[in-house]
Amino acid sequence: MSNIKLATSLFSYAYEWNSGKYTLEDVIAETRKRGLGTGLEIIGFQSLRGFPYISNETEKEVKNLLDKYEFEPVALDANIDVGIKRHQKMTTDETVEYIKPQILAAQKLGFPILRVQTTAPAEVYQKLVPFAEKANVIMGVELHTPYSVDHPSVIKMLEMFKEIDTHVLGFVPDMGTCMRAIPDALLTSFKASGVTDEMIEATKEIWHKDISTPQKFGELAEKVGVMGATPPQIGRLNMAFSMNGRQPIESWKEIMPYVVHIHGKFYGFDENGDEPSIDYEKIFKVFNEGGYNGYISSEYEGSAFTDEFDAFDMVEMQHILFKKILKDLT
Repeated sequence: MSNIKLATSLFSYAYEWNSGKYTLEDVIAETRKRGLGTGLEIIGFQSLRGFPYISNETEKEVKNLLDKYEFEPVALDANIDVGIKRHQKMTTDETVEYIKPQILAAQKLGFPILRVQTTAPAEVYQKLVPFAEKANVIMGVELHTPYSVDHPSVIKMLEMFKEIDTHVLGFVPDMGTCMRAIPDALLTSFKASGVTDEMIEATKEIWHKDISTPQKFGELAEKVGVMGATPPQIGRLNMAFSMNGRQPIESWKEIMPYVVHIHGKFYGFDENGDEPSIDYEKIFKVFNEGGYNGYISSEYEGSAFTDEFDAFDMVEMQHILFKKILKDLT
């Protein structure tokens, strides 16, 4: 029997949330009404007023909503914007101080994991270990494309994890790192800037090549340039390489002992209810065989490119797919 559990990230409802038509309770209530998992992931700066400083009123509201709608708090998402200053990046010590109140926010709200980012180097998280241990909050470093397991920053992070005996360091693999195709939603969005079908086909062909991302940028500029692509159009097409990783799914095995949470990124479905760009059947098999015991959060990102679909419907479709896969696993 699989120990993988289903959750929903409120990131999925970014379009609906930004419309102003929903309160925090509305989105949580709808998620429960549709039975979209037993866990909830919340984006701090998106959903919580005053974040990372949590008032007693906000603490009470969030805890009451989690209790009322019977959700387990799974992960609170931090923002590690080391480029927040205009003229220079934050130093290591400045970044440490920037993250500390976000750790305390997770502690206060009862979230066991603070999802952090690779924008901060290993040295930052190493310095934060005593602080996170005292707060009893796990720092889950998200591995979002282009940070695959063989990226130098990730290798250095993993080496640091192995050197330090602590329960507060882990990884949060994002499934956008191991895709089998560029999402149709993204490809279709390119056309709004005048990109042609011929340019899109060239982009798809280059995406499948086993070359570095900078090499793909160069080859794309050369190929679509002769097709008449403008610099802004080339910039849009480059998103296909920077946002959609081709890491082999089996590579997750290398970090399996340190996986504390999973982001179930997705963009859409075909007529059979499958995600054409991400092989979730194979993903679940690898994590299940690896002994992963935790949550996978639905993270719908299609709304970044189209408002054609209702995000609640899309998350529901992913949970139908996930439940089918889990049933087959058992």
